[in-house]
Amino acid sequence: MPPRDAAATKVRILDAATAEFAAYGLAGARVDRVAMRAEINKQLIYAYFGSKEGLFDAVLQTHIELLLDAVPFDAGDLPGYAVALFDFAVAKPDLLRLLRWHTLERPGELARFEQTIGSTERKIAALAAAQAAGKVNSTLPPAELLAVVLAVAQTFEDPEPVAVAVRRETVATAVRRLVTP
Repeated sequence: MPPRDAAATKVRILDAATAEFAAYGLAGARVDRVAMRAEINKQLIYAYFGSKEGLFDAVLQTHIELLLDAVPFDAGDLPGYAVALFDFAVAKPDLLRLLRWHTLERPGELARFEQTIGSTERKIAALAAAQAAGKVNSTLPPAELLAVVLAVAQTFEDPEPVAVAVRRETVATAVRRLVTP
């Protein structure tokens, strides 16, 4: 029997849990289905993640880290940032579903995670600096502006290529109009 590869096992669990949580949310997800899909004993899930909630949080954290790595924030190009977020969401639709489920079923946990990585504070500070320099419209406070840009970028619904292209251009245009001084 070959030795266990803990890292590969965790990846299989996270992949299986991503599909399960995106489809059913925390309440509807079943650890038995995750274990079956990951081809492991369900006790490993508890050994690695502590609980179903811990696994749910780990899944979302993994996807957010992928997003942060893939889509760098640029206060000087908010339309480009919004389009990059939109493109990421189109390529990885499970992330939006996970975020929606997490907001409904684990209120406050996402904010706690954000505090540990500090990405939101850095974005708000960069927006405040861009507004102070006159590069970004200062009608909205930086935190509210960031919230609106994120909301606009998350408007993906229709997987049809024509609809995606139209929505992508709409995201860019809306954010451009919002932030242009």
